[in-house]
Amino acid sequence: MTDKSVYITTTLPYVNSDPHLGFALEIVQADAFARFKRQQGFDVFFNFGTDEHGLKIYRKALELGREPQEYVDEYAKKFDNLKEALNLSYNNFIRTTDPNHAKAAQEFWERCDKNGDIYKKNYKQKYCVGCELEKTDSELVDGKCPLHPNQNIEIIEEENYFFKFSKYQKPLLDFYAKNPDFVIPAGKFNEIKTFVEGGLQDFSISRLKSKMPWGIPVPNDSEHIMFVWFDALVNYISAIGWPDDTGKFKKWWPVIQFAGKDNLRQQTAIWQAMLASAGLPFSKQVFIHGFITVDSQKISKSLGNTINPIEVAEKYGTDALRYYLLAKINPYNDSDFTFKQFEETYNGELANGLGNLVSRVSKLCEIDEIEGIKDNSLDLENLRTKLTVGGFFVDLDSYQFNLAVEEIWREVKSLDLEISSFEPWNKTKEGRSGNIRKYAKRILSISYFLKPFLPETAEKIDKQFKGSIISSSSPLFPRL
Repeated sequence: MTDKSVYITTTLPYVNSDPHLGFALEIVQADAFARFKRQQGFDVFFNFGTDEHGLKIYRKALELGREPQEYVDEYAKKFDNLKEALNLSYNNFIRTTDPNHAKAAQEFWERCDKNGDIYKKNYKQKYCVGCELEKTDSELVDGKCPLHPNQNIEIIEEENYFFKFSKYQKPLLDFYAKNPDFVIPAGKFNEIKTFVEGGLQDFSISRLKSKMPWGIPVPNDSEHIMFVWFDALVNYISAIGWPDDTGKFKKWWPVIQFAGKDNLRQQTAIWQAMLASAGLPFSKQVFIHGFITVDSQKISKSLGNTINPIEVAEKYGTDALRYYLLAKINPYNDSDFTFKQFEETYNGELANGLGNLVSRVSKLCEIDEIEGIKDNSLDLENLRTKLTVGGFFVDLDSYQFNLAVEEIWREVKSLDLEISSFEPWNKTKEGRSGNIRKYAKRILSISYFLKPFLPETAEKIDKQFKGSIISSSSPLFPRL
């Protein structure tokens, strides 16, 4: 990775059902961070895509009487549709059924094998299909996976290939000690360190093709396919040209990974051990976000309480959804979602807050025939100083999007109060025009810092205030 390049990736969602609000949180957070980095002058590679192998997907396709490839093609398209619906700026969409990814996964396997980290044995293990992970008794609650309590734990008994995860306890702990900001937030970092300190168990990385044929073939063994996690994790490097394009890989690696707390072990320990086995550098940083809950339950396809983010965006507007996810969902902890809270936030902070401020100032500008503002006349440094004092940039670099947005809204409220105190509507044109122009400049400065969070809204404000004459327009956020 060069000094001015940043590689950002989300996890890859399974394509066994429609996108839901919980994943929209992750992709919107990653998008805001990517836009922020571009605004700082970084060259950004932003990766997103779909995880298309595994038992869950195979069974779902069979249940619907469809071929697995046909099924995943349809659902991959649904996830790629998030780009327009949520106004996302990712510049790569990877699918784990891509031939180049399959080739990379097989090369990765062979490198781990040459390092002596893959072996075959018979085993019997409890398995959660919902997580696509093996489970120990200590991880179960009343014999169920706590993340998928409506699914029965299955018993897998067969001959599989295993990865020597146990070999990497010390290398992982040494790496964690030398990189105190590797996992954010700190509580999740402590959690994974405790897990690794407790000892690591080797895990299965293949399945018998006769039982579950949907996956990437194991090199030199036609009877086995790769376990879905082993295959899918390799996407983070296959997306940037590994192993064929070493120049591209060196430019972008290592990566900043966004993941939910149910991915903590996979992203911060399993994947890192796999990288070490293949002779590749560890990831740069992993941000672990909390869940969105509905009535205090995790949003889950298996529980049937999902909320479709595309439908929410169509009804309320893309930036209204982006605002709520970034400003009102705690990035570190679980947050409950209700449409009542969403609509109260929409009216209170968007329609009556930012929207009303822009409408008031633009109308006064139109009446006074104020000329459009040029970029070089903006007082960006003054607002940048305010935001720096408030912690805006530190908040964003630690993925505390809610606190960063709060800093911008503090400026929105401050300007609103200043206008109300000045009462320009009670002044003559000559007595107010100088202040009105200053207000317009401040709104454009606010718009600049809004770009990572509400890109569509910022674009509308820019268009409205940078024309030949500033004019009023339809409300940014019509009251509900």
